[in-house]
Amino acid sequence: MHELDQKQLHRACERAASGFDEADFICTTTRERLFERLDLFTLQPQRILDLGCGTGTAATELSRRYPDAQVVSLDWSENMLREAHSHTRMTVCADSHRIPLAHESVDIVVSNMMLPGCADPEAIFKEARRVLRNPGVFLFSTLGPDTLKEVRRAWAKVDQLPHVHIFPDMHNVGDALAHAGFREPVMDVEMLTINYSALDILINDLRAVAATNVAAGRRQGLTTPRRWQQMTAALAAKENSLGKLPVSLEIVTGQAWAAAADRGVRMEDGVASFPISRIK
Repeated sequence: MHELDQKQLHRACERAASGFDEADFICTTTRERLFERLDLFTLQPQRILDLGCGTGTAATELSRRYPDAQVVSLDWSENMLREAHSHTRMTVCADSHRIPLAHESVDIVVSNMMLPGCADPEAIFKEARRVLRNPGVFLFSTLGPDTLKEVRRAWAKVDQLPHVHIFPDMHNVGDALAHAGFREPVMDVEMLTINYSALDILINDLRAVAATNVAAGRRQGLTTPRRWQQMTAALAAKENSLGKLPVSLEIVTGQAWAAAADRGVRMEDGVASFPISRIK
């Protein structure tokens, strides 16, 4: 993964808040995938944490599904939380790397498309594990390494600087969950292809959801017309037979349980240790 400029990302989120709901068709799709997984569980939660809630649109559905549960919507963007007030009663402005909730105080943690912008996803996992009760479930969606691969390859024809963020492989995400103390991680990958009629529309969509290039190693100055033309020419060569620009999104959806280990078994960094007397 690229190291991301968190201050620049935060500013992008603040700017995008007012128009986010109109542009978040990807977040809407991944949110539906997470809710489909909730249909498989028999949990009756007392408290649910929507981690990285954005404008809070998930809270309405969570409250409908679990009318007796308290839904806590947490995000680091004040502007996003202002938009969220119409969807949720309780909002918390905080960094998801340091969740201001007590140990074992939550039954379900849902995180929709927050992880791609995190400085340290494993730290997020550890915090989610800390606040979850036994049994509790962590549901999340994120992006895989083939996301925007067409744009990344087009820029590679121009220079070797980061222009598209690199996201972790599904298996690395699973390893990070195990290191954080989760059990039984289940991961699914879905490749989506969006056909754009023009590059400008893609750029506008990305800006509208704060998905701009904030890699710490990015070029700080403006892109020259010549470099931009080189990139767009390389991208145009990938147009399909309909003259559309296909853009790939690798959607990773996962779940993991915060169930306690069996008595006598010690879990550390995904390794279970137990006395030899337990072997029958």
